[in-house]
Amino acid sequence: MHEGLWEKVVALEGADTARRAKCKYISPSACYEVVLLGRTYNVNPDERRIYPADSAARGLEASFLEQLCILAYLINARDVPLANKLVRAEALESGTFYFRGPHELPTRKLVEAFGDEPAQLTRAGEKLGAKICDYPDASIELFVLPRFPLTLVVWGCDAEFKGRASILFDQTAGEQLPLDAIGAAVETAVKLLISTLGKK
Repeated sequence: MHEGLWEKVVALEGADTARRAKCKYISPSACYEVVLLGRTYNVNPDERRIYPADSAARGLEASFLEQLCILAYLINARDVPLANKLVRAEALESGTFYFRGPHELPTRKLVEAFGDEPAQLTRAGEKLGAKICDYPDASIELFVLPRFPLTLVVWGCDAEFKGRASILFDQTAGEQLPLDAIGAAVETAVKLLISTLGKK
């Protein structure tokens, strides 16, 4: 999987990559440790393997989307501070054209999972170490990767209004990941949030 990305990761300089991506580089083994959604993953370029650090002995592998997120992040991450300015996907370069149709962001899934009870979003976020935000009805800031946070907002449904959800990015998001990896990061985060409360 992702052979083209692996080739680029193999060619990276370890210490510089770790600085850019705000992760760890283990020089004797030439491996990286990257935190994805609060869980540490070992990245072994020689073996072309990514697996959770806490399950190495069980032979578990990161999923296709998790691998895409981590590899693209190691390749693209930049050592720049967060802008602390939230933007919609459409404000990212080429985002208006990319995030539509099959690449549409999963706001509908957030509404289906949390629209009836928005407070469940904050409970799910707390389980993943998210920061609770002040946007009503419920909102969280969740770091998918060390330099890539998401802000998710859910407005609950009632007798008059349908539920709504919004997924916002720091203005620097496009400097850390390409658009396909941004989509993968969002899908991975939303799936984990929903599964955290035993939802499907």
